Amino acid sequence: MTHSSQEEIISRHSLLWLLIVNIAVLAPLYDKLTPWSLGICGICLVWRFGIFIGKVAKPPRYLVTALAIASAITLALVTSEIGLLNGLINLLILGYALKYIEMRNRRDVRTVVLVGYFLIAITFIDQQSIFYAVNLTFVTGINTCVLVSLYREDVKLKETARIGFKLLLQSLPLAALLFLVLPRLPPLWMVPQQKSTQTGLSDEVSFGDITELTRSAALAFRAEFSMSPPSNQQLYWRALVMEDYDGSRWTQNSSIKDIEDNTPFTTSRRQQPEGSPIQYSVIAEPSNQHWLFGLDAAFSSDIGIINLPDYRLYSARTVDQKFQYHVDSYPQYAMDKTLDPTVRLLNLRLPDDINPRTFELAQSFKKDLPDPTTRLRAMMRYFTEQPYFYTLTPPRVGPQQIDDFLFENKAGFCVHYASAFTFMARASGLPARLVTGYQGGEFNQSAGYLSIYQYMAHAWTEVWIENRGWVRYDPTAMIAPERVLEGFDAYFQAQESYLLDSPFSPLRLREFPLLNELRLTLASIDYYWSVWVLGFDSSKQEQILQKLLGEVTQQKIAIFMLVSITFIGLVIAYSAGLIHFHRDKDRVASTYLHMCHLLEKKGVIRDKQQGPTDFCSIVEDAFPGIATDFRRFTHYYVALKYQPLSSHRRKKTVKLFSNQFRKLRLKILKGKTS
Repeated sequence: MTHSSQEEIISRHSLLWLLIVNIAVLAPLYDKLTPWSLGICGICLVWRFGIFIGKVAKPPRYLVTALAIASAITLALVTSEIGLLNGLINLLILGYALKYIEMRNRRDVRTVVLVGYFLIAITFIDQQSIFYAVNLTFVTGINTCVLVSLYREDVKLKETARIGFKLLLQSLPLAALLFLVLPRLPPLWMVPQQKSTQTGLSDEVSFGDITELTRSAALAFRAEFSMSPPSNQQLYWRALVMEDYDGSRWTQNSSIKDIEDNTPFTTSRRQQPEGSPIQYSVIAEPSNQHWLFGLDAAFSSDIGIINLPDYRLYSARTVDQKFQYHVDSYPQYAMDKTLDPTVRLLNLRLPDDINPRTFELAQSFKKDLPDPTTRLRAMMRYFTEQPYFYTLTPPRVGPQQIDDFLFENKAGFCVHYASAFTFMARASGLPARLVTGYQGGEFNQSAGYLSIYQYMAHAWTEVWIENRGWVRYDPTAMIAPERVLEGFDAYFQAQESYLLDSPFSPLRLREFPLLNELRLTLASIDYYWSVWVLGFDSSKQEQILQKLLGEVTQQKIAIFMLVSITFIGLVIAYSAGLIHFHRDKDRVASTYLHMCHLLEKKGVIRDKQQGPTDFCSIVEDAFPGIATDFRRFTHYYVALKYQPLSSHRRKKTVKLFSNQFRKLRLKILKGKTS
């Protein structure tokens, strides 16, 4: 075997690191793997482990080729189901796994490591929480250790890990610098949308839909206000407006859905309202939906957000990552003071022969109370005058849903009351529509933001009134005022609703003050990560650069980068031993001389020709109180100055010498020498 061939042999040291990194790289991608991909990855890992312990030989090339062809055919068959992007990710994962068992020399290892870095980057694109950021940084360090193991076979596993993670730490300042100064450009291309499960609200709602959300403890979004946040009863986060009703389900009208479907070819659909707005920013959690959240008449000037005619906010792109946007809301603004006749007819329309008893009740309200505002107040009072109950588990209803709820069961959830009220308003001749979204929020005192969870999903009614536009009516507030005034938790037991199916939810820690404080602190850290890292846009970049450089110019940024990169390069070069700085002082000698100077002040003067051992004898006679300590101090000094010590032994002795110096100095300063 030639010398060059020997150099290309993969050491057991590297093979062990490869086993570790294979699991570390693929584990965060588990939700992207198809069952076939997962099976092939498992086979490759087990086979490579067998090679490592010497139980099996390397697979023949024809077997690896056959597996590759079978993998490609399988992926081609399922790509239409899992989406193009997931198909490509699976293809890359399979290439990584197959190359893993096919490796024969160090060049193959370098290829596996490079693909590993690419897979780590793909994972981070999809998972950007602070937990995944820390986890993937750790995985990057392990992947780097594989490279280190190729060139440092003579060191132990622990030393390889130290070098690998040290290299990673050295790269972090450069990464931070590039993060700070690189321009925030819009994407040069669009990543294909993944086929993922949609979460949260739906664009249609029936009696049972919101109830399902109340069993979810998942975070929907967070909001931070520029001033103090409004009270809980004012926090009606509009998400969807339902105008079509078929007797069992409320859905969006086709006219608004057409606008939503054509958002890639349009911009904002309405002008910004006038007045003093409530300003806040929202960080929406991934929902794989388009709709966003805003209070009352909401408007956003952010790129990629459409201001829809029904005063909702709509993302031009599916919210498949955390998405931060800024909103101005105008609570005093009248939404649609004048109503288009088509919209009026749409919001008066009811199916024929549906809920006749409710229709008759509405007609009686209309007959007795011709004034719309008075009539609506009476309809709201109707829910308090009758024995209605607010429950998460209402009885079943028949085909005449609202009749059954209103006159038989008299128990329901927010959708029941909002549906009944909307139906009655329409039946009495007033345009009305159902709105779904969220109500309330949990305030994080330390970080100053609101967390809105899925279980806070809510439904209410908007009725159009002459000269006032669309006005919000929430009949739920008549049945369960605590639900609106103080929030969901003021009325329902968490264990019977959103914690029922979430045994490991951190919201369970609310019962324990200290643990709840820890939960809020961790949530704050995640929030700041979302705001300052994931939400680091061009405006935040400009703010920071202005603080650092004053007026921001290209010349200043270039000089700043040059100086920073030079400084970072010098630190790395010094750390790697490429450059050395001369040390004028011998720290051990200067420490010893410092001690001699302290003793000189106490009357014991060391002659310059006197050796440390002879001087120690004089000090022992003069100061019995520190004799033992000074003897040890002298012993460490002599060892460091005149004895050959290993690196580890020297490091340990320096530590003992320094500790002894501090102990002696303290005794001398306190006069404890006799």
